[in-house]
Amino acid sequence: MSFLTRALSVAAAAVLASSLVAVPAQAVDISPPGANDWSCKPSAAHPYPVVLVPGTFESMEKNWSTMSPYLKSEGYCVFALNYGQTNGVYATAPVKDSAKELAPFVDAVRSATGAKQVDLVGHSQGGMMPRYYMGFLGGAKYIHQLVGIAPSNHGAEGVILPPPDLVPTPDYTAAGCAACADQQAGSPFMQELNSIGDTVAGPAYTVISTTHDEVVIPYNSQYLNGSARQVTNITIQDKCPADVIEHDQTPNDPVVHQLVGNALAQPSGPADPTYQPVCI
Repeated sequence: MSFLTRALSVAAAAVLASSLVAVPAQAVDISPPGANDWSCKPSAAHPYPVVLVPGTFESMEKNWSTMSPYLKSEGYCVFALNYGQTNGVYATAPVKDSAKELAPFVDAVRSATGAKQVDLVGHSQGGMMPRYYMGFLGGAKYIHQLVGIAPSNHGAEGVILPPPDLVPTPDYTAAGCAACADQQAGSPFMQELNSIGDTVAGPAYTVISTTHDEVVIPYNSQYLNGSARQVTNITIQDKCPADVIEHDQTPNDPVVHQLVGNALAQPSGPADPTYQPVCI
C-alpha cells in the first residue's frame, strides 16, 4: 500500500469514527410479545383495547415483556408504544411532551379497532403521565380506565437515576432527563398536574403499589384521592404479604398480572378492592 493510499485510508477511518461519535444513539422500536396487532378487533367480553405505557428509561419491549402476552392470552387487543426519546433513551423528555405523543397513539388504536375508548395500563411515569393527557389535553373522554403500576402520581422524594444497562452513553446522567426533574415531589410539573385534583370526571382509576418500592417513595404517595366508585388503591402486600417485588419489576409480578386483569375485567369503575389474587 502506497503512502498516499495509506494516508487516505487513515483519514477516511478518522472521518467515519468521528461521524459515529457525533450521531446520537437511536433506540429501536420493538413491540413486546402479543402487542400491536393492528388487525385485532375487541371482543364483546373485552370491548376496550389495552394500551401499555412504559416508565422512565424503559422501552415497551422490556417493560411489558410478560404483561403483554399475559393480557393477550386473556383475550385482549393489546397495544404498546415508546415515547419521550431524548439522547436515545425513552421516556426522558418533559412529561407534557410525552403526553402529547400518547394522544395520537390512542387515536390510532381507536381508529384501528373501532373502539370509542381504551384502557391504559402504565408503569411508573407511564402510570402518571396519562393523567396529564386526560386532564389537560382532552383525553378523558377516550379513556375507560387508567391502571397505574407503581405510578409517580405525586412525585418521588428520592432521586430518579437511570439503570446502568439502559444508558447508551457513558456521560448520560439523570441531569439530562427532563422527565426525572418533572417527577420530583413538589416540582412545577407535579404542582400543575395535581392542581385540578387527582382525578377527572369519566375514567376509572386503579393504583397498584408495593411497600418495597425504592423509587417512588413513599409508596403511598402513589395513591389517588377519589370516591370508591372511581378509585381503587391497592397495596400488593395487603393481598400477598410475602411478595417482595420492588419498583422496576412490578409489571412482571404474577400477582400484579392478576390485579391488572381484575381491574380490566370491570365493566365500569375501578378494580374490585375485595379481589384476592393467588399469591405466588
